Amino acid sequence: MSPLPIGEIDMSTAPILDIQGLSVEIPTDAGTLKAVRGISLSLNRGETLGIVGESGSGKSMTALALMNLLTPSARRTADCINFDGKDLTHVSEKELASKVRGQRISMIFQEPMTSLNPVYSIGRQLTETMTLHRPVSRAEAEKRAIYLLEKVGLPDPASRLKQYPHELSGGQRQRIMIAMALMNEPELLIADEPTTALDVTIQAQILYLLQDLQKELGMSMILITHDLGVVSRSADKIAVMYAGDIVETGTAVEVLTNPQHPYTRGLMECVPGYRGDEAHRLGSIPGIVPSMTGTITGCAFASRCPRAVDACKTDIPPTKQLGPGRTYVCHDPESTRDQSAREQQSHVNRAPFDPGKAKGESVLTVDNATYTFLVRRGMFGKRKPLKALGNVSLDIRKGEVLALVGESGCGKTTLSRIIMGLKQPDSGSVRLGEHEISTLPAGQRARMIQPIFQDPYSSLNPRKTIGDIIGRPLVVNRIGSSKEQLAKVHNIMEHVGLPRRVFNSYPDQLSGGQRQRAAIGRALIMDPEIVICDEPTSALDVSVQSQILNLLLDLRDELDLTYLFVTHDLSVVQHMADRVAVMYLGEIVECGDRRQVLSHPKHPYTRALLDSALSISPELKVPAPRLAGDFPNPINRPSGCSFHPRCPIAEQQCKEQVPQAEIIDTTFVKCWKAETSQHQVKHQ
Repeated sequence: MSPLPIGEIDMSTAPILDIQGLSVEIPTDAGTLKAVRGISLSLNRGETLGIVGESGSGKSMTALALMNLLTPSARRTADCINFDGKDLTHVSEKELASKVRGQRISMIFQEPMTSLNPVYSIGRQLTETMTLHRPVSRAEAEKRAIYLLEKVGLPDPASRLKQYPHELSGGQRQRIMIAMALMNEPELLIADEPTTALDVTIQAQILYLLQDLQKELGMSMILITHDLGVVSRSADKIAVMYAGDIVETGTAVEVLTNPQHPYTRGLMECVPGYRGDEAHRLGSIPGIVPSMTGTITGCAFASRCPRAVDACKTDIPPTKQLGPGRTYVCHDPESTRDQSAREQQSHVNRAPFDPGKAKGESVLTVDNATYTFLVRRGMFGKRKPLKALGNVSLDIRKGEVLALVGESGCGKTTLSRIIMGLKQPDSGSVRLGEHEISTLPAGQRARMIQPIFQDPYSSLNPRKTIGDIIGRPLVVNRIGSSKEQLAKVHNIMEHVGLPRRVFNSYPDQLSGGQRQRAAIGRALIMDPEIVICDEPTSALDVSVQSQILNLLLDLRDELDLTYLFVTHDLSVVQHMADRVAVMYLGEIVECGDRRQVLSHPKHPYTRALLDSALSISPELKVPAPRLAGDFPNPINRPSGCSFHPRCPIAEQQCKEQVPQAEIIDTTFVKCWKAETSQHQVKHQ
């Protein structure tokens, strides 16, 4: 298709972006990978389009193809990629680089630490973004950079120009990426998973900031994510991608309140809290996204679809139009229209989970534990004490799931390491049953406490087979004969849902969900009493997350396990936990029954976390941030209550005196204003 002359288009009503028939093919040793398969999209001025789907669906590849940032071997074809009246398929690479990318179309990448150059200062990277595209002086570019750093909420923005990426927190680096993307006031901003792995408070701040800047600058935005809560609050329109194709489109309200495609319905059933009843098991989508290598016959989703009929496996499904911009691609047979809902309901009711059932006695007790690091800035800097934990007391009861929540840097990981005996507290004690954990031999501790880490790929040895990895703890601790060890590995693999055929496979040959199942199997092979789950699902797609969460609850009931569940995802806490402990700056500020803490929080920090959580509510927007400022530096702890600089109801007493712990309605809380914080913060 030839370029469309700008003069022949009514620019006030024409979409700023119109993609027709976009395909991306990448040659591989196994054949041609069809990463994107003839998709069509449109985006109006000032709108936000959310593109959702599992990893491997083609979301990021679509964004990269739009700007022609593909690898040299990739082949991009399209009927047109019309941006503001000009077909980008007919624009030279030189013009794209100098006049489009970074200037009129900008992108925020998923991982800011790998996107920012570690050897260049923040100031150089920001100013170069502008001076490369516009005839401005370095002083003008620095002025623009300082303005934007202030706009994105970084304190003392001028001093940030001299800093390097490693000197900033994850949330601060993401803000730098946003400022960099906005240096040239782009007309289209592409945000690829801009909040993945960020704390719930930082996530809400980043999304609110993007919306605020979008209104101010009149930008259009493409938001790529697998988080349906994020897209429901941020997007005007949604495109659901699966296996390189768009299977459903519509407004956010239409798609999320009345999903038509079985894949969209399946994704929503996987989200904790979507049903509004934590006693139900989560839904799940069996299998994984196909590799897209070679020829696809019929519907690509047929092998995973509960409603598939013979025609789905042989015939390409038709596109059905429900209204302007409202489409879905499905054979949609009348005989199976309600089948998925019936099967899903049958599945979730099969083994309901009751988080409120009575639990046993304490199996682990932390009593007034403190821990201090000695840190220094620079090679020759003076060491300064950093108080990571301050008089933390906690108990974990037999058979329960205790959720430990809080922002990054609050001390969750340090506390977990002390509980596992990997660090010794400066004062206080940790008792496992009747034994002080520091007195137990390493082998005995390993039999009683085991961890499951956040990233299964980095925690599994890439040079060992899955069978070796799972059975390794038995070998190291000399438990059983070789035959007995093999039998136990097979038994654990069956428990965690790993087929025997992967016994001799390596981690890189498994999907993300299978790798996490292997990590769970390795943790359970020692028959531990307590399992510490450190963000075990944060790096997984929502469909895989639901499978792992269901598995953990099933194993808890079958093997009588006890979990310490470290997470920042409050929807997972709502679904999994019996009790919740909230940490802030090395202290437990609130702890109690999950229903009580999440429904009637006593501490203003707990309320702020809950207000920042994004459930699937397309009728609502991203809430305005309630917390002032960033998480404080633990080296320079605030006086009085450590939360008072960010607290919306802090008074003079909070600034001068450390709050005493008290029990209110069975909930442990540290706050001078605990009795009134719930009402005041909610209506502040």
